[in-house]
Amino acid sequence: MFVIVTKYLIPKGYNGLTLFPFIMVRNDFDKANKVLINHEKIHIKQQMQLLVFPFLIWYMIEFLFRWFQFKDRNKAYRNISFEREAYANEQNLNYINEMRFWSFHNYLKK
Repeated sequence: MFVIVTKYLIPKGYNGLTLFPFIMVRNDFDKANKVLINHEKIHIKQQMQLLVFPFLIWYMIEFLFRWFQFKDRNKAYRNISFEREAYANEQNLNYINEMRFWSFHNYLKK
């Protein structure tokens, strides 16, 4: 895992982005944000479990489905199962050690 500071690769309104094995953060001070880094580490583990390419395909398909469902980009993003798992557990700094295989499926909702 490598943490890189880059404000140009991260969409506006977001502070971090993960593409295995890189965690990209918008600002230098974000590297010290344990909750943000933990959120992104959860995505690293999700990508490792699904392998990177299938993760990206699933992420995009679920985003498009949620966007159609909610008619709102931010609400769609917040309801992607991978994001729901990461947001629900970002405060638990031991979560990546406790994570079960494909635990994101518990965060799929109808």
